[in-house]
Amino acid sequence: MRDDPAVVALVDRARSGDQDAWNDLVDRYAPLVWSVCRRFRLAGADADDVGQSVWLRLVEHLPRLREPAALPGWLATTTRRECLRLARAKQRKERIEQPLDTHMITGEHDAPAERDLIEAERNMLLRAAFGQLPEHCRRLLTLLMQDPPLSYAEASARLGTSIGSIGPTRARCLRRLRDCPAFAALADADT
Repeated sequence: MRDDPAVVALVDRARSGDQDAWNDLVDRYAPLVWSVCRRFRLAGADADDVGQSVWLRLVEHLPRLREPAALPGWLATTTRRECLRLARAKQRKERIEQPLDTHMITGEHDAPAERDLIEAERNMLLRAAFGQLPEHCRRLLTLLMQDPPLSYAEASARLGTSIGSIGPTRARCLRRLRDCPAFAALADADT
């Protein structure tokens, strides 16, 4: 079909203003345009809109069509592009028309005063949980939470303990922190 001399002749006649040639082109290639629309699951008014846009583009492009035998490929490509353009336009319209669901808004959209209040409450609960830890746990975790954190060697030198005990002691202290009732209240506040 790509090298069909009849297509070349129809395109040449349509270019020169022959209405019968134009009608023959539309009759011959309308099934191609509609089949592409069906692949995009367009029906009714949407398929008609795409078809009309494709034929309008052909009217505009026909004088510049370099290879008349390539018309079927040009029509298929143009129809696909018009289908995609229509799909994007519909998605934009749906997003714009979609009502705002206030239940979907998360804490990061809270008012600044509310965020500050929540952060202050979390800090208070964390300080309370941290205060319930034994002194050696508070000292170790404070050293390891510095910015930048101390190495285990530096922490062991400051605490007067062996390097090998820093990791296991840290794990036990964090477990104690998680088990504190105040920390449980902090976890409950986050949910």
